[in-house]
Amino acid sequence: MTEPDDDRPLDPAEMLALAERQRRRVDLAYVAPVAVLYLVWGIAWFVGFLLLWLGRVTDWMSLSLAGTVFGVLLVASIVTSAIVGMRIGRGVRGGSTAFQGSVYGISWSLSGMAFAAVGVGLISNGMSPELAGLYFPSAYALMAGIMYLAGAALWNERSQLVLGCLLLVVGSIAPFFGLPTNNLVMAIGGGGGFLVAAAHFALVIRRARHGA
Repeated sequence: MTEPDDDRPLDPAEMLALAERQRRRVDLAYVAPVAVLYLVWGIAWFVGFLLLWLGRVTDWMSLSLAGTVFGVLLVASIVTSAIVGMRIGRGVRGGSTAFQGSVYGISWSLSGMAFAAVGVGLISNGMSPELAGLYFPSAYALMAGIMYLAGAALWNERSQLVLGCLLLVVGSIAPFFGLPTNNLVMAIGGGGGFLVAAAHFALVIRRARHGA
């Protein structure tokens, strides 16, 4: 019986298949963490904003409990994002890509603090709680939309382009529905958008693993 020779040169078909397997492995290394991020933020936005809406339109859900649960979901999403982001960054060593990733990651925190400062400034100058309930959800949807557009430009990623445009639209129109319906718009439009994006990437991962 003849043993296979591992040292023999690969023919063109085998080299092409090997290159395809490596490309698929690299794609999965990027897509899988992104799918996780979309999923956790989709759950946080959908459940959180839905609870805020229910807290204002029903008697069985208190607004304080809804706000507490939403806060816990946001903290869990931020921690998950930090952990997943560090794991993605392990494969990036130096060069312009590492710099772009670092600046992009820091930009999320800086932008979040800036939008929060604007909200606090408006409240200190007489903005009512009702208007604050319109400002903060839309402000952070617009911030996330802008950041995803920047991510799309940096990494040529179309899913971020679509998600960024969607969040800009949701954040822009939500105040027109008034409080508390704006929270329902954020849950369905924003949270739903994240969940659809996560489902899209789950399908991409499944196809890649099966070689479709």
